[in-house]
Amino acid sequence: MNTRLYYYRLLLADGRTKTGISWFMVERDFSAQLWLERRHKAVVLALYRFPGWLNNILRFLGDLFSPTINTEDLSGLLRDLSLMLRSGIPIIDGLRTIAAEVRFGTSSGTASVATLLYEELEGGATVSQVFARHPDLFPEIVCNLVDIGNESGTLDRMFMEASSHLERISSMRRNAKRALIYPIFVFSAIIGAAAFWLYYVIPNLSELFRQLHAKMPPLTLSVIRFSEWLSANITLSLLIFLAIFIVPWLVFKYSKRARVRLYSVGHRLPISGVLLRTSGMAFLTEHLALLIRAGLDMAQSLKILERATNDEYYKESLGGIRSVIERGERLSVAMRTTERFPPLALRMIAVGEDTGTLDEQLEHLAAEYRRRLDHLISSLSEIIKPAVIILAGFLFIFIVVVLLLPVYDLIQQSMAIPGA
Repeated sequence: MNTRLYYYRLLLADGRTKTGISWFMVERDFSAQLWLERRHKAVVLALYRFPGWLNNILRFLGDLFSPTINTEDLSGLLRDLSLMLRSGIPIIDGLRTIAAEVRFGTSSGTASVATLLYEELEGGATVSQVFARHPDLFPEIVCNLVDIGNESGTLDRMFMEASSHLERISSMRRNAKRALIYPIFVFSAIIGAAAFWLYYVIPNLSELFRQLHAKMPPLTLSVIRFSEWLSANITLSLLIFLAIFIVPWLVFKYSKRARVRLYSVGHRLPISGVLLRTSGMAFLTEHLALLIRAGLDMAQSLKILERATNDEYYKESLGGIRSVIERGERLSVAMRTTERFPPLALRMIAVGEDTGTLDEQLEHLAAEYRRRLDHLISSLSEIIKPAVIILAGFLFIFIVVVLLLPVYDLIQQSMAIPGA
């Protein structure tokens, strides 16, 4: 069912007229007319459907300026909706209430998304259709849970499940970002200090050394030449510096082959391999447990999981597992054929399949891998701090040695006796 944009003019019960423009998810114009008459208790005087090409242009422009919401706020929105549905409040009234709470601490992003959902539900769309229409706001797993809840009449429970899931994912991301704050700050300070020395300090000192005829060793001459080249080619050097960071990011983002190779290499290296395996298993078991508990079959759950994961190493594995599952094999057997999953996970999944408690076993695995990931990030954070300090110390020593040697030669010249 397509969403169409309509212009309407209404005759209200008190004799006034009302005009407006709104989106409606209807197949026929008559359905939009009936909805307007029922909603406003009015007579439709005029109803005009905009052409399809204009619909597409306006929807594209709307997407550019559509509201955004972070994971924490989205989790809170879903939790509030779950609580209000459980108390008997209709979802439209609940969304209107959340949108009105912006004056009492609700974030503007949450209020904007609640308003967007409310308006589209008022336009005739179902809850599932509204969530599926905005993949930039709602992850696919949330859309699937909402769809299941809408069909089974358990929308309040699915909202709560989705909220708890987003909170756990957000917690893992937050811990990882917290571990990276210190090294990012130190490296930024190092880069800034190095740029200041190369662009300002070293060129001035090099001119002083030349005027005083100081003897400069090859290391100092190399650094001075490099500094002079940077000063003479500021634009080019900045472009090269940006390319060092931007080009790899673009290649990683738009080249699947590059991502596959990078993740494959990352899984084989000592430290990155442990990180990728632990975070990947936490992500996979968390999502799979949620999907199975929601009532999706295994093949469909794996298909959703394959689209949701960013790790190309596991994405490729999930495709192979799904094909084996569709031939009638069990999940544990299919996972064992890839030789990419740890024995602990395989054993617990097999037990879950034997006892009919697969979702519970996957939840236990997800909790264990989340605990391991938190411990691993904390340990790496403690290791990175002294390593970054040592690196900064080596850089400082290098700069001091480069500049100290010519100064030492000047001191020797000043202490020499003329004519000796």
